[in-house]
Amino acid sequence: MSASGLGSGHRPAPVVTGLGVVAPTGIGVRRHWESVLAGKSGLGRITRFDPSRYPVQVAGEIPGFDAGRLVPGRLVPQTDRFTHAALIAAEAALDDARADPRSFPEYEMAVVTASSSGGTEFGQHEMERLYQQGSSWVSAYQSIAWFYAATTGQVSIRHGMRGPCGVLCCEQAGGLEALAQSRRLLNSGSGLVLSGGTDASLCPYGLVAQMATGNLSTEDDPARAYKPFDAAASGQVPGEGGAFLVVESAASARERGVGHYGTLLGHAAGFDPPPGSGRPPVLASVIRQALADAGVEPGEVDVVFADASGVPAHDLAEARAITQVFGPGGVPVTAPKTLTGRLYAGGAALDTVTALLALTSGVVPHTAGLERQAPGCDLALVRDRPRRTDPRVAVVLARGHGGFTSALVVGRGNRTDTGQ
Repeated sequence: MSASGLGSGHRPAPVVTGLGVVAPTGIGVRRHWESVLAGKSGLGRITRFDPSRYPVQVAGEIPGFDAGRLVPGRLVPQTDRFTHAALIAAEAALDDARADPRSFPEYEMAVVTASSSGGTEFGQHEMERLYQQGSSWVSAYQSIAWFYAATTGQVSIRHGMRGPCGVLCCEQAGGLEALAQSRRLLNSGSGLVLSGGTDASLCPYGLVAQMATGNLSTEDDPARAYKPFDAAASGQVPGEGGAFLVVESAASARERGVGHYGTLLGHAAGFDPPPGSGRPPVLASVIRQALADAGVEPGEVDVVFADASGVPAHDLAEARAITQVFGPGGVPVTAPKTLTGRLYAGGAALDTVTALLALTSGVVPHTAGLERQAPGCDLALVRDRPRRTDPRVAVVLARGHGGFTSALVVGRGNRTDTGQ
């Protein structure tokens, strides 16, 4: 790998200068990282509504989340919880990067987010009003609050970012796709990109929609509900929240006198063929393409942050893909998302934050809760406790329901702290 950190097309790789986290592991980067290192789970019985009538009763909820205290008052009734979380994480990321939007040309700042289901809870409440009280009771904000691009719009308006703005809808893979789009925008004239994703579908309507995939665990013990790569794996657990990252050029960071958590070295994406097609899954090929885009050899990768579905067949397929690229036990593999559940649009963005913190701290976090590795999953899983291995390069994997497949290669930066 080139010491200069060259990305696609031999352009200098963009850097991540700010992080913001709102997740079941805590609000704030430092609290999230402390939870990850301690293996402190954010999974528990759903409290946001009574789950007793549903087969799925465990989820990852954001602790101490008070939108009325953390989000401007006028925006709270106008937007959904997934946008509330995004506004908090985006502002935290800008503060962490010491990036005052007023000091940047407004048309050179961009916002790219990932979204999965949009404003599900807001939509549910408005449907309740429609059917119980009539159409005159439906909020005028329903037309924008449910929209999957609502977060992009609200963040860009709040911070005066009038450059290219967009949203990627790729379920769990969306966060990596948003970061890949950030690279493209920086290469085409944008000076700073605020990128990431959040989700908040822990309401009856949202839960029933997720149950339709058949992938959710019905285990009611939070300690056993989500165990990817484990012989006792029974499915996945939904969660809420996510993360935002400030992405800019290395030259811009130097000019502003700020350090960076790491570089976005390479990315690739693909789409799995439909079941019964006879064609193989694309994950191994996507990993190889991402490494080639980064100019990184498999032997130079120090850790892989797995997608970790929790569905046994999906886990086995991922393990085989990782083994194809890196060899049996050829690279440490971890899945800290066992502490949060799968956050859909917020999941890959949070995994990227965790990977950058791992590189910054010189530590590979462990996969909490694993007991007996599933047969056939020939991975060097980091278990029981974090491992100090001084990693320099990480690969983050993400797969979304329906076939979305993505891989991102990140390299260590020059910051020595882990944010706020």
